[in-house]
Amino acid sequence: MKKQVAVIVSGCGWQDGTDPQELALVLLRLDQLNIAWTCFAPDVAQHHVLDHASGEPIAGEERRTLVESRRMLHEEVHSLDTLDPEAFTAIVIPGGHGAISELSDFATSGASMQVLEHLVALLREFHQARKPIALAGMAALLVLRIFEQAIPVTLGQSAELSGKVSAMGGLHKSAGVSEIVVDAEHRVITSPGWLMEGRPSEVAAGLFKLVDRMDALMVQPRW
Repeated sequence: MKKQVAVIVSGCGWQDGTDPQELALVLLRLDQLNIAWTCFAPDVAQHHVLDHASGEPIAGEERRTLVESRRMLHEEVHSLDTLDPEAFTAIVIPGGHGAISELSDFATSGASMQVLEHLVALLREFHQARKPIALAGMAALLVLRIFEQAIPVTLGQSAELSGKVSAMGGLHKSAGVSEIVVDAEHRVITSPGWLMEGRPSEVAAGLFKLVDRMDALMVQPRW
């Protein structure tokens, strides 16, 4: 049977959810490689809703992350609570600021960031089973609260973001927009995505490499 990948979504819109372009590129590459995928999102109240023109919060606007995530896909987006790691051979989290406001509280807590408890448990289960974990853009920050040791990740070439990773005891490696950073031992792959200025084709090159390396590190399922 096909390999199966779980894709974690955190709302709709790069400023307060998943980056739609990064999600589309990740799903496109999975399809090109004939890898099946299923999307999941936490069913929680969205931390804030931003006006994507001004970048300012919309006062009094209340939305739910799962509902917003369903805006981007023709396929069903399931509640994160229903994700069974045993049914999947890898997990990937596209970028966007939802990773730091919905999947974690880095946007407000910085170095004392906490990640959704259920997501931490899921990612640790994937890791313990030696199933690849791929993360793009801001999602790479989640690694800092998943592992007990420092795992190399990339958020591009920003000195500010590199410093934030170091402040949390992490290990940051500089990478270009079309590059990836791989920890083969722990099967963790990261790419800057739209954290860096670049052409869509350059971002796509990095995200395609992310998915390709995730595929190479997957163990073919026996069922």
